[in-house]
Amino acid sequence: MEQYMAQQKDLEQYSSGDHNSLQTILIVEDDVNIGEVLVQAISQETSYFAVFVQNGFEALKTVEGIKPSLFILDYHLPRMNGIELYDRLHAMPALVTIPAIMMSARLPQKELANRQILGMNKPIDLDEFLQAIEQLLE
Repeated sequence: MEQYMAQQKDLEQYSSGDHNSLQTILIVEDDVNIGEVLVQAISQETSYFAVFVQNGFEALKTVEGIKPSLFILDYHLPRMNGIELYDRLHAMPALVTIPAIMMSARLPQKELANRQILGMNKPIDLDEFLQAIEQLLE
């Protein structure tokens, strides 16, 4: 939780600064431990800035201040699942072309295919996860 709070402070500093050259990844995951592991892996193994929020409503608020280059969405989120969140994000003209990775133990494959979302089953393999990020952002 402490790392999550520190990351929120980083996000505030990031949002207020000029970071146009830095690609940002928005992670939406309701499990803080998983979210922190993903942020740490991205921060240590890539040149991207990871922003972590715990639900779809926080994600919708976050994209008011930043434009992510990639969405990483948990499918099973409280009050709004990952597909619903993806649809709401992609309804915004500035975000319509942003690719997404969706994670879950059970994924709705047909819905992912219709939206061209990359699905990854939990527990995820971090090497495959990082490779997928690189492929989607190259």
